[in-house]
Amino acid sequence: QVQLVESGGGLVQAGGSLRLSCAASGRTFSSNAMGWFRQAPGKERNFVAAINANSTATYYVDSMKGRFTISRDNAGKMVYLLVNSLKLEDTAVYYCAASSFAEGPMGILAATSGYNYWGQGTQVTVSS
Repeated sequence: QVQLVESGGGLVQAGGSLRLSCAASGRTFSSNAMGWFRQAPGKERNFVAAINANSTATYYVDSMKGRFTISRDNAGKMVYLLVNSLKLEDTAVYYCAASSFAEGPMGILAATSGYNYWGQGTQVTVSS
């Protein structure tokens, strides 16, 4: 069992930065790949980034490479998503998720079906 709690969302101006955090509980955290997804109002939940269990591989949507950085701290059971140069279209609820797999391929980690556990989400609102 893994429980996930996101934090760090809020209202930020376009061009700014945010670091989202996800605190995990459960003894298997260090064996799970972790991912971040986001869901805008009225839209599907979409993949943003993932990281494998030992931080040797990261996975990103091509359009988000360069602005988004995922990282993890297995000792502290934390996962982070740093978002730079925020755009209006980044407004969404951001979700942290734990996979039953330790690593990719991308096809698994980019799909919601690749994850067993989800947090409640944290709202990010970007203003002009």
